[in-house]
Amino acid sequence: MELTLVLLAASAAFAQTAAPPKSWVDPDTGHRVVRLTDEPNSASLYFNQNGYTPDGKYMVYTTPAGISALDLNTRATKSVVKGRVRVIIAGYKTSTVYYTQDGALWSADINTGATREIAKLPRRGGISTINADETLAAGTYIEGDGTDYNPNRPPGPQGLEQPRSKGQMMEERLAARLPMALFTVNIKTGETKILHKATDWLNHLLFSPTDPSLLMFCHEGPWHKVDRIWTIKTDGTQVKKIHTRTMAMEIFGHEFWSADGKTIWYDLQTPRGEDFWLAGYNVDSGERVQYHLARNEWSIHFNVTRDGKLLCGDGGDPGQVAKAPDGQWIYLFRPELMENRGTADKSFVKPGVLRAEKLVNMKKHNYRLEPNVSFTPDQKWVVFRSNMFGATYVFAVEVAKAN
Repeated sequence: MELTLVLLAASAAFAQTAAPPKSWVDPDTGHRVVRLTDEPNSASLYFNQNGYTPDGKYMVYTTPAGISALDLNTRATKSVVKGRVRVIIAGYKTSTVYYTQDGALWSADINTGATREIAKLPRRGGISTINADETLAAGTYIEGDGTDYNPNRPPGPQGLEQPRSKGQMMEERLAARLPMALFTVNIKTGETKILHKATDWLNHLLFSPTDPSLLMFCHEGPWHKVDRIWTIKTDGTQVKKIHTRTMAMEIFGHEFWSADGKTIWYDLQTPRGEDFWLAGYNVDSGERVQYHLARNEWSIHFNVTRDGKLLCGDGGDPGQVAKAPDGQWIYLFRPELMENRGTADKSFVKPGVLRAEKLVNMKKHNYRLEPNVSFTPDQKWVVFRSNMFGATYVFAVEVAKAN
C-alpha cells in the first residue's frame, strides 16, 4: 500500500511538471491547438497590449526569466531581455519591445537584443503604453504618500493571476481618491510632461495604434460606479468621455482599439450581469454599434482581426460577472448587423449580433488566470495563455477547422 501511494504521488508530481503536448485537435470543436512556448509560467501579453512586430514576424511574450520573442513562422524562440521587468508593448513602427525595470523606461531591439535606458520615471510612476510612431510613452503616478491599494503584481506565477480580494481592493482604491498625474515621456530625449491631473483613479492607458496624438485612458474602479472610458490629446486638450451610462448598474470596460485606430471596442452590460454586448465607438464619426451576445458567449476579453471582420473572446467561468453555466471556451465571433427597416437616424446605435463558434474547450483552465486572447497578424490563429495543464504556457488555436 505504501509503495502504491508513493507511485501515485510521483505520478501526480510528474503530471504537474511534464510539458503539455505540442499540438492536438480539440475533440469538442475540431480546431487544432498548438503550444507556442516551452517555458513553464510563460505568458502572452495582456489582451490590449500589442505583442507583435510590425512585420508580423515575432510575438513578444514573458517568462520568469524576462522577455522573449517567438518567430511565428519557425516557432523558434529567443531571449530578448533578462531580469525582473514589466513589459509594456511591442512597437507599432519598429521591431522594439518597451519595458520598465528598476524605476526606468527601457527599450530593446528584438533583432539584436541591444537595450537602451530611455528615462527615469517619476516617483511612484509607471508606464502603460507607447504611441503609434514610437515618439511618446504615457503613464501615471500617484502624488504624495497615500496608500496605493492596487498592487503592481497580484499573487500567482509572474503576477499573472487575479487576486481573490480584487473586488474589495477596487472599492478601497476608488474611495481613497488619491491625487494622480497622467504624463508622457519623450522617447528620444527622456523629457516628461504632465497632461492631466485628477483624484479619479487613472488607469488602462492605451494609445491609438494609428494616431500618435490620441490617448485612451480609464477612470478605474468598480465598473458600476465609474464613467470609465475617456480619450485625451497629447497636448492635454480634448478630454472626452466615450460612453455615458443610461441606466443604473450599466457597466462598460475592457476597452481596446481596432487595428485601424477608428473604433474603440468595449464590453457593455445593460444592466450588469444580465444583458451582454460588445460595443464600438467610431472616434471620427461618433457612430456607435452594439453586437449582442448570449450569456455563455460573454468573454472577459475580446479582440479583433486587423481587417475588422472577425472577433474572438476568452469566455469565463461561473464565478465571473456573467455567471455563465457553460462559458469556458475560446470563441470566434462573426459580427452580423441587423437590417434597419426603420428610421435612418444616424444618432441611433446600430444593433447587431455576434455569431459564435467554439474554438477551444477551457473546462480544465482556472480562470483566475485570464486567457487574454489576440489574433496573430496573419489572422489565422487566436493566441491565448492557459494553465489547463498546470503551469501557464502560451497556446494558439487555428481559426480554420482541422482537416
